[in-house]
Amino acid sequence: MKTIAVMLMVVGIASVAGAGAIGDAVEVRIRNDSGRELPLYPVAARTADRRAYLEAVKGEQYRIVVRNRLNRRVGVVVAVDGRNIISGEKSRLKNTERMYILEPYGEGEYSGWRANLERINRFYFTDVADSYAAAFRDESAMGVVALAVYPEIQRHEPQAELSRPAPEAQSSTLYKSMKSPAADRGALPSARMESAGTGYGREEYSPARTVAFDPERRAVERLFLKYEWHATLCRKGVIDCGIPAPLPRNRFWDDGFAPPPPGR
Repeated sequence: MKTIAVMLMVVGIASVAGAGAIGDAVEVRIRNDSGRELPLYPVAARTADRRAYLEAVKGEQYRIVVRNRLNRRVGVVVAVDGRNIISGEKSRLKNTERMYILEPYGEGEYSGWRANLERINRFYFTDVADSYAAAFRDESAMGVVALAVYPEIQRHEPQAELSRPAPEAQSSTLYKSMKSPAADRGALPSARMESAGTGYGREEYSPARTVAFDPERRAVERLFLKYEWHATLCRKGVIDCGIPAPLPRNRFWDDGFAPPPPGR
């Protein structure tokens, strides 16, 4: 039987879903440290993936709250700015990656980059240059919280056998420190300065353990949350900021002069 090493957080029964949640197989919320759920602004997608915008506040710490709505265990691959939040590696949201496990109807809160089985380093909204992903020179998925949900393969063995913790000696070899290496980030173009990213914040106690888990080959659901600064959401028209959109120019009406031809 195929098994992979995964993380298991303490879970509980979640409350009734609110307007700030997105998802079907799972419900996903973004919550700050004061307990406020950040509003989500769903957008249409060409695929079955669920997508939404949310507003980032610079310096604010946040956590990703996920509730399992299925009656079976699921593994959740979580990537922030394109990096797996457990391993720190570049994520493709595959079922072979490190993932968190949720019991049927259970809930988990993921609030930082996992440094080991005992500690995490907190998520906080920051500029691209200060982000964890930029330290690895990876800006390919900046400003996106992404999740892929893999139900556990149903087998005839008792559930207790599948959920038995891995031996301690094996668990200790699964994780290593993910301290960001030094990087010469250099000057950033103005467009990148307007973008948001997630930093590698203060250390915090957050115990976890490894278990055996056999995920299905395909994700039952994928979710993408794009976080942006307030001004960016205004400019994109995601939220109404009372700023009228500029009218398109009328080539038969607007005054102007003849510019030089292209290349001159």
